[in-house]
Amino acid sequence: MIELTPDNTIDYLRRMGWIDGSGHVEPLSGGVSNFVLRVVTPERVFVLKQSRPQLRTRDAWFSDLDRIHREQEVMQALHPHLPDVVPEVLHVDRVNYVYAMSHAPRDATVWKSDLLEGRIDLSLGAKVGQVLGLMHQISADQRSRFEAFRDHHVYVQLRVEPFYVRVQERCPDVAAAIQPIIDEMLTRQEALCHGDYTPKNILIHPSPLRGRGAGGEGVGFTLVDYETAHLGDPTMDLGLFLAHLTLKSIRAPEKCAELVALMRTFWQSYAREATFRPLRELEHRGVKHLGVCLLARIDGTSPVDYLPDESKREAVRQIGRAILRDGVDRWEDVWQYLGGTP
Repeated sequence: MIELTPDNTIDYLRRMGWIDGSGHVEPLSGGVSNFVLRVVTPERVFVLKQSRPQLRTRDAWFSDLDRIHREQEVMQALHPHLPDVVPEVLHVDRVNYVYAMSHAPRDATVWKSDLLEGRIDLSLGAKVGQVLGLMHQISADQRSRFEAFRDHHVYVQLRVEPFYVRVQERCPDVAAAIQPIIDEMLTRQEALCHGDYTPKNILIHPSPLRGRGAGGEGVGFTLVDYETAHLGDPTMDLGLFLAHLTLKSIRAPEKCAELVALMRTFWQSYAREATFRPLRELEHRGVKHLGVCLLARIDGTSPVDYLPDESKREAVRQIGRAILRDGVDRWEDVWQYLGGTP
């Protein structure tokens, strides 16, 4: 395997025939698991991505290199349905665990940064909920086209073990409550679960959008990072996404009411698209995942870095435990607990 660097990438691209002449590369943030570059040529700008075996986290965390193949294939399956949200795969080098994809508009920003700075856009929340609902519904309706993504191996490495199992180990008082959630997550195969549907993977931009679920003029977004995607339990996406907004509401209590309004808007938009299971069932299952994901982002393998205050970390733990031990299973009950209901 050739390990790409900013110094050898242009030569690699020429050898592959992916570019003809000159170009330059700029390192991008690849989260904790990949090497990501922006490639700029006279003809176009695109993104190059290569997987790495060891993830950059506080605790040791490894994953198979071929997870990048799953990411590439899921994007190719989803792009025709959500062309303005899902990047287009341009080139693939399976031998070296590399692919190239279209670049988001250059003026795009990471939604996580906007949220941490207190900029909250309810219309964007509605679009993000709508797209997730469409992703789940499309894959449920056309399940045979997504059967190739039944394998959970990478998802277990990157989500089940570092999130769910680690919380069982570190929070033994809720271990028994988490086990049936894991069991269901690994046996249910009803729709595509993105597995990392979070604000850090949503690149927002003011470009007009045209495709299904795009929402017309105004702020749009590009969704990235599909390596944990699989045909499975889609309600994990609900729990993980709303966990991140919940964490931000605890970080900035003065923004709690606005963030709860954002969560409510997200859920209402999702519910209008997702009809593959009764809505009350999706809510019940999603809230349980919320409980685990809250604890995972405090006590799991990869805790969030923006909640250093131990009193706020403990507040997160209390909500997670209330969900898992006390039977809380409605979004509105969680939001009332946060104090953000009008």
